[in-house]
Amino acid sequence: MNGKYLLYILLFLPLIFSCKSSNDNSADDEFQVPDSVANKGALEVSDQAMKNVTQNISSHIETAALIKNLNAPFSKEYLAPTKNVDQYTTNFDQALLLGIYGADLGYLNMYSKTTVALDYLSSIRQMANSIKVGQFFDFATLHRLAKNDENLDSLMYISQRNFNQMDKYLRENNRSNLSTLMVAGGWIEGLYLSGKVYQSKPDPELREAIGEQKIILGDLMILLKNFRDSKDFRELIKEFNKIHQLYKDVKVTIEKGEPTRKVVDGRLVIKQNTKSVVHINDTLLNKIIEESFRVRKKIINQ
Repeated sequence: MNGKYLLYILLFLPLIFSCKSSNDNSADDEFQVPDSVANKGALEVSDQAMKNVTQNISSHIETAALIKNLNAPFSKEYLAPTKNVDQYTTNFDQALLLGIYGADLGYLNMYSKTTVALDYLSSIRQMANSIKVGQFFDFATLHRLAKNDENLDSLMYISQRNFNQMDKYLRENNRSNLSTLMVAGGWIEGLYLSGKVYQSKPDPELREAIGEQKIILGDLMILLKNFRDSKDFRELIKEFNKIHQLYKDVKVTIEKGEPTRKVVDGRLVIKQNTKSVVHINDTLLNKIIEESFRVRKKIINQ
């Protein structure tokens, strides 16, 4: 599995990584948002651009799969708590938490922890209802599937579909600010989970996946800065920018390989083979991991 798919474990959320946002051989350039659009909000980022960026951030399921493939043991201690969910009373906090819980649900489902997943399904439903997207959350079906380990594939599929529908609805109804927060919550939780696993079980593939988040975070900063007229967004941007600054010293280069050809269903299919190479030393990696832990802790008020 390519490490770039690391972090949108979560959005089932869906929200996150299929294609690079840049075709450059280096990802070192800083992403800037023109002042003319930075304060305008969702209307200044086209729906297609928003969709491309959220897809670039990756699938929570892919992140969880990468972690599980390392044979890393499951740890409930990694998950965000659900017992104090009522303390999140603003749409801003609720959308962020929805992203975080979505990532945790991906992690739980990958390890077939369906009993624990029920708590997260309940909290996700509560957050979804709070921001008026609960109509896209099929809680009854998910609750039924979560009681049977044999339904894991269906559970993950429906969960991802529900989150995708929420994201699409928010973007289409000029509520991209909340969709962006879902993406941000899922991203930081995915990085947190990856960092926790890496500390307990260092692995080159996971290390590379964490390093490649430089590209994804650059895209995410574009979305966040689009809403910087909001005080809450400015504070969140400030926190995410501390991680972004650390990533400036990470070097990510794209190497192009020879394309491969094969026949599929009687048709010639050509696959372009490229890979990213991450250059990151241990000190910088640890700083990024620890900073992500701090930001995530602040978000969930732990």
